[in-house]
Amino acid sequence: MSDLAERRGVETEVYQPAEDSRLLADVAVDELEADARVLEVGTGSGVVAERVRNAGVNVVASDLNPHACRQARERGVPVVRADLVAPFRDGAFDAVLFNPPYLPADPDAERDDWLEVALTGGETGREVVEAFLDDVARVLAPDGFVLLLVSTLTGVEEVAEYAGDRGFSAVALRDESFPFETLTVLKFVR
Repeated sequence: MSDLAERRGVETEVYQPAEDSRLLADVAVDELEADARVLEVGTGSGVVAERVRNAGVNVVASDLNPHACRQARERGVPVVRADLVAPFRDGAFDAVLFNPPYLPADPDAERDDWLEVALTGGETGREVVEAFLDDVARVLAPDGFVLLLVSTLTGVEEVAEYAGDRGFSAVALRDESFPFETLTVLKFVR
């Protein structure tokens, strides 16, 4: 986590692309059809949405952070300031991508800034993921799917089980290991 800690001193408004962003973008480009209607939730700098758009996919992004919305717009990504999938209509998307805040809260390192919002997923690291999984099925087209990046710090099995309780089946598409965690992109279908 030292890489994240070092970047926190540089950028405190918007999460900048890192290994997790690249992994999600790589998998998304492989999984998405060129004409798919896609939502990227929590777009941050917009790098994943930009990469997907450059592959010919119809993408719109969302983020709660107004600074992130501005950076994504600067990349030419259509973006909506939104909390998860709340403002989007039922059945609107063929796929939803999300690199959520997944780090468990560390009260000793807590900061009151937008980067904290982008990184911390609550006490277990799963609170934002669970809120997302509670509502994402609503915005998916009948054959739609979710690509969700999950860390071993959050609990990949726990996330898959929670999604299963909401009617999704999960398959791990790709893993990437680092000294402090393994990142997994899960695909959820109903």
